[in-house]
Order: sequence, then structure tokens, then C-alpha cells
Amino acid sequence: MPEKFQLTEAEWREKLSPEQYHVLREAGTERAFTGKYEKNKADGMYKCAGCGLPVFESETKYDSGSGWPSFTAPAAGDAVDLNRDTAHGMVRTEVVCARCEGHLGHVFPDGPGPEGLRFCINSASLEFEPEDKADD
Repeated sequence: MPEKFQLTEAEWREKLSPEQYHVLREAGTERAFTGKYEKNKADGMYKCAGCGLPVFESETKYDSGSGWPSFTAPAAGDAVDLNRDTAHGMVRTEVVCARCEGHLGHVFPDGPGPEGLRFCINSASLEFEPEDKADD
């Protein structure tokens, strides 16, 4: 399990953009089809924008048509935690970073992968690190 990463609310506000703060710290959601990684097809690692923990790999990303980056599985079994979310009159499963507890998105049981899961993640909660192509 990753070591916890905690900041004060003032430190989070200084570290994150207003949109990142809204998503990661207030469990907000960016508008569909507006996120910077929704159409990204590059190889690399998606990390939590709050603390840098690797949370999703490009090889598990796919186009779900939902308007948000979608993944079939987290980068590691302990990279994310799942919480019951009953906000907005719905029952969903929230996905949070296991290290900083930042809100990443939600997971749904309608994905194409071996587990049948679709991790629907906000671009604002992620930073993308492209695979190093210097050796090619």
C-alpha cells in the first residue's frame, strides 16, 4: 500500500489548478469530451495529479465513448481505492488515489476488459508521462 500523502487545504489550493482542486479535493467532474486526455493515444503512464502516484497505464486505456478517459484496470492493485458514492441521487463506486485520496472518477461494470470494468476518470485528476522513446 502506498504511503499516504497529505497536505493542508491551503497547500492543496496552492499546488493544484482550480479545476484540479475541484475534481481531486471536492469530488467534482469535468464536462464530458473536454478533458485533455480523453483522446490521448500515446504510450505512457497516467499519474495522480495530486501526488504523482502511477494510477493507470496507457495499455489499459480505451475509447468508451463516454467523454472521459476510460481504463480497464488500475496500474497496480493497490494504486486506487474504491468507495461507495451516493451523491446526486445515484449509487456509484468512486475511484480515489490510494496515496492522497484524491477523487479520480468512478468505476462501472460495463467495460470490455477481463474484469468487465470501466474506470471513467477525469483528465483534471491526471498527469500523463509519455513512454521514453529516446532508445528508439
